Amino acid sequence: MTRISSRIRCLCLVVVFSLVGYLIMVHLYSKTSLPLVPGAKIQMPNNHLSVYGELVEVEELKNPPFLRDHATETSTTSLVDEFLDKNSKVRSFFFPERGHAVDPRKGNEGHYYYPGRIWLDTDGNPIQAHGGGILYDERSRRYYWYGEHKNGATYRAHGKGVARVDVIGVGCYSSKDLWTWKNEGIVLKAEEKNKTHDLHKLNVLERPKVIYNDKTGKYIMWMHIDNANYTKASVGIAISSSPTGPFTYLYSKSPHGFDSRDMTIFKDGDGMAYLFYSSLHNRQTHIGPLSEDYLDVTNVMTKVLIGQHREAHAVFKHRGKYYMITSSCSGWQPNEAMVHVAESIMGQWEAIGNPCVGANKVFRVNTFFGQSTFVLPMPGGPPGSFVFMADRWKPDDLRDSRYLWLPLIVEEEANQLTLVSPIRSKVSIFWHGKWRIPYKGTHKKSQ
Repeated sequence: MTRISSRIRCLCLVVVFSLVGYLIMVHLYSKTSLPLVPGAKIQMPNNHLSVYGELVEVEELKNPPFLRDHATETSTTSLVDEFLDKNSKVRSFFFPERGHAVDPRKGNEGHYYYPGRIWLDTDGNPIQAHGGGILYDERSRRYYWYGEHKNGATYRAHGKGVARVDVIGVGCYSSKDLWTWKNEGIVLKAEEKNKTHDLHKLNVLERPKVIYNDKTGKYIMWMHIDNANYTKASVGIAISSSPTGPFTYLYSKSPHGFDSRDMTIFKDGDGMAYLFYSSLHNRQTHIGPLSEDYLDVTNVMTKVLIGQHREAHAVFKHRGKYYMITSSCSGWQPNEAMVHVAESIMGQWEAIGNPCVGANKVFRVNTFFGQSTFVLPMPGGPPGSFVFMADRWKPDDLRDSRYLWLPLIVEEEANQLTLVSPIRSKVSIFWHGKWRIPYKGTHKKSQ
């Protein structure tokens, strides 16, 4: 009888503590899920986020006015249709006219980023660096932005294929502040005449990324190389002695004997570099270390994200953990981003959710109508602060595709909390219609 009474008392205590825990959870949820007021910014309640200041204020974004009758603020499909329709009355909401361009030649811009606006270089021309990435060069102490130069007419291959622009080459821009960009020209040019060349203008060159090899003193570029119907599915490699080129194209190959579509490369803090690429028609992602000179892959490779159909990989590192942002596969149409995390770069990789915070539901499930391309440590920022780079594609006029640069925060305490804010995942990309890097400092390396 005594044992039974003791068990009953223990059971009662468990019930009481569970009830108290539930009430605390409800209370905290109510504090962190306040309704958004139009135009308002709400400070994240977590004390450990206060170090990031205005970067982590949640900013609401109303959907554009004059939507068609069938479109509502919660209708994802309808708003995406409006985004893709070149005749839509709300197109300028996603692609503001040139009169709203970010222009570094004007002294009163205050180094603010305006995601989705035209971004001009120091010559007053729109920056052409799509699907690109950033290299910080220790020798020149400058940032170099490489990307697809798409300043040509958009058309459909064979009249019915995917929208494309003839290959022009890889554009390069330099900057000391990540806001004022000088055009360094086309550092890897297309081949105009030789139709058998990988870089012939009728082929495909996408997602170029450049890293520096400390041992050889060379700048190495990797890119997605394909033919017009996307059946070649290879990587291409080029080399230069200068960050501003010219780059010499070396060759293309099927890494590890597999097809390679969207790809990126990542240089770790120990100097090892890795190739990430979508394979088996995007059904899985492959990861493998590069050779010591970065000009080839080794025989080592691992398969991750199996059956998940992910692309547009953007890889970064924070305090020994590796993070990867990917998109789903929907052509030029936006879709929902996903964050993956791993203790080792070769895996296992765990999906931890959609990182987008703020704006509204339709924007969040469409990655703010953009697609990931790169993540850069935020200069001068506290640990866990990064810049997320994405492209807002304009399929009917690809040269007019825009850039989305937004603050990305890694919440270091997330795994230690029993309760996590429902509007935030471990890695958070905060929407801001206007923002700037609030810190002064130099480039940070992978941690």
